[in-house]
Amino acid sequence: MRSRRNSLVAAAAGVLALAMAVPVLAQDLHPSRRKSPLGSASAQIGDGYALVVYGRPYKRDRDNIFGTKESGAVVPYGQRWRTGANEATEIALTKDFLVAGKKLPAGVYSITTVPGADKWTIHFNSELGLDGTGHFDAKTQTFTPADLDKSDVLVAEAKPTAIPADKPEVDQLTIAFEESGAGADMVLRWIRTEVRVPFAPAP
Repeated sequence: MRSRRNSLVAAAAGVLALAMAVPVLAQDLHPSRRKSPLGSASAQIGDGYALVVYGRPYKRDRDNIFGTKESGAVVPYGQRWRTGANEATEIALTKDFLVAGKKLPAGVYSITTVPGADKWTIHFNSELGLDGTGHFDAKTQTFTPADLDKSDVLVAEAKPTAIPADKPEVDQLTIAFEESGAGADMVLRWIRTEVRVPFAPAP
């Protein structure tokens, strides 16, 4: 959605713009507006601020979310995923951060991921306004994949873990920031899968 992308670009300019973006996004959170409503997560980490905006799909009647392509998984292993629904997930950072130990400059990025059984790859990319992993032309009803390998700014790896069976499954995709060590983890949870990506202030 164009309003969402504009709010994120504005958010990168400073904390004030970030704070203003959240109420605007709240208009799209009601499930009646989108099958996969927009969600947001934000955190102050050191003297910097991070804001993630993403589409939040539900499980619905789909039992096989992450898995092999042959198994008919909704999100197949080894393929780039928009990390949500509809548009690609985007993140705005007001300061430089260390992401999984690697420096990511302040700015606005799309986030795509490549899930795997034992490893997830997280891509922070300079190409914005993505409809999934490419661009959709509403006039011609055509989709053009983007060559995202050329515009990756940072690529990190994370190990997926299983949410314990004694805890309820996460029916709707959730991204949150949780305090951890010197910074915060960006935590993705859906059904029984959890992935943590550590963020810390850059020196």
